[in-house]
Amino acid sequence: MKSQNYNKIIKTLKTKGFKKIELDPVLESKFILQRSGENFRKYLFSFYNSDAKELTLIPDLSISSILRYAHSKNNSKEKVFYTGSAYRKSYNKNKVVIRQLGLEIFSSQNENKDDKEIIDTSLKILKNSGIRTAKVKIGNFKLFELLIQKLSIPERWKKRLIKFYWNSSYFSELLKRLEGNLDIDPFIVARDHKTYLNMKKENKNKIIAGRSYNEILGRYEKKINDPRVTKTGKQSCKIIKEFLKIKCPLKNAPEKLNKFYKKYNLNISVSKEFFPINNFKQKNLKFEFSTSNGRGKEVEYYSSLIFSIDIKIKNKKKTFISGGRYNDLTSKILGLRKIPAVGCAINLGVYE
Repeated sequence: MKSQNYNKIIKTLKTKGFKKIELDPVLESKFILQRSGENFRKYLFSFYNSDAKELTLIPDLSISSILRYAHSKNNSKEKVFYTGSAYRKSYNKNKVVIRQLGLEIFSSQNENKDDKEIIDTSLKILKNSGIRTAKVKIGNFKLFELLIQKLSIPERWKKRLIKFYWNSSYFSELLKRLEGNLDIDPFIVARDHKTYLNMKKENKNKIIAGRSYNEILGRYEKKINDPRVTKTGKQSCKIIKEFLKIKCPLKNAPEKLNKFYKKYNLNISVSKEFFPINNFKQKNLKFEFSTSNGRGKEVEYYSSLIFSIDIKIKNKKKTFISGGRYNDLTSKILGLRKIPAVGCAINLGVYE
């Protein structure tokens, strides 16, 4: 990496009020697996310490950073940046050691202001790096959540679609099931109902496969009281598919989205203030909005804003900076107190 560019980045961050922190290169594996699942274990350089705790070299500096803040019990807003190496096993030609630089705002209560600060700082770094042209891609997961909540589908299906939004292939399978109810076998339904009636006669505290009869009966009753309907399922799938195809210049996003919402009488309105960028006339920068921005990547913890800055180096497209807002990472995934946060990572590899 060219030290001149690196020093410019550090200077920009310090000028913007971000303070440098040091991160522990090792953390408990459970924090990574809680976020990414057991399938991610194959990428970890893990080992056990003398207390039989499974530890790993950090595969992602952002997790280590937010854990540091969570364990500090600090509740005030904090702007930090850090540099270091992340370690992931590679089964192709990808690098095992990844140089990262990240910046984050913790206890971020003013979303619009702090989201804008992260974007503005990223654009400042881009400008100071001497990169002439770039595409800034913006998305927002909250828009998808709002859409799903307006659809006439069972509540359990709303939660399912929101949960698996990031997993493009499985999400497509869910839409197929919702659209045609082809996965519903009437013989299995009849059998399940018979089992349900028999279980109602049993002790509700009895445990089977780790669940009480009472819990199983409750889940089944939700399905009975809130069934899937083929007609509304088809219409909902049509709306979702059309929504996920929306892509346009960022300045046109509010108009494009509102036109879509009005078409399906969804009673949702998006203003220009919804997006953290209001100056679209920046030289050599193209601002693009997409409802599918970030899907198919390991970004399942983002809660609203998602962005990336893509550049071209030697005719190859590379992501220079990427990030977003993750208000629920600590509470829903890591099992800790809720810490509203927004941040991004800078790909130092573009300089190598």
